[in-house]
Amino acid sequence: MSTEQRKKIIDLKGIVKKFYIGTPNELTVLKGINMEVYEGEFVAVVGASGSGKSTLMNIIGSLDRPTAGTYFLDGVDVTAAGDNELSAIRNRKVGFVFQTYNLIPKTNALTNVEMPMLYAGVNGRKRVERAKELLKMVEMEDRMKHLPEELSGGQKQRVAIARAMCNDPAIILADEPTGALDSQTGRLVMDLFHKLHKEQGKTIVLITHSPELAEETGRIITLKDGEIVGERAGLGHKPEESGVGV
Repeated sequence: MSTEQRKKIIDLKGIVKKFYIGTPNELTVLKGINMEVYEGEFVAVVGASGSGKSTLMNIIGSLDRPTAGTYFLDGVDVTAAGDNELSAIRNRKVGFVFQTYNLIPKTNALTNVEMPMLYAGVNGRKRVERAKELLKMVEMEDRMKHLPEELSGGQKQRVAIARAMCNDPAIILADEPTGALDSQTGRLVMDLFHKLHKEQGKTIVLITHSPELAEETGRIITLKDGEIVGERAGLGHKPEESGVGV
């Protein structure tokens, strides 16, 4: 299916982000970003440190607002949303997976996965059922009562992926998701993203500094000094080549 026939999930037009506005230290981090991501795509955003990747991720995830430009997320004008509406959009439409996992320390895996559904107003029984289903999907059902401190890095990240899926978001936004993991564990986590993309058709944006991981996606967008300087097709992923399951 051509992109013209697919639903546009991310639509950034002329996105500018400045910091310290009106001071001698004013800094323009994003300089007019135009970017589109369609439903079912697996896209990588790459660039050196200081290229603007993290700032762009914060805007795509509605964690921050642009200084100028427009952003439609799954058809909703995010730039026109009030703070409460923005929080609801973020909770409902974006599933976050961070390098540092961002799990709640004194809360077990099951409750960590439930948390976004609690904010979304899902009732208790449905929350538990959905959380158990997702933990089973990432092969963590036998660790659902464990606290984060009792889990390995790879197990924490699998819990984080289950949490990201709980409200069936329009996009999964993965920021260096394998950055804190060894290569074998990172492989397992990447294979899980490919499984979600292939079997559930999830739209995934991967922020990474790794050219090898970027090549596994369908499209690679390169940032430099706050501008998109390149865009090309990735090689895609062939799970049978890794020899590792999820």
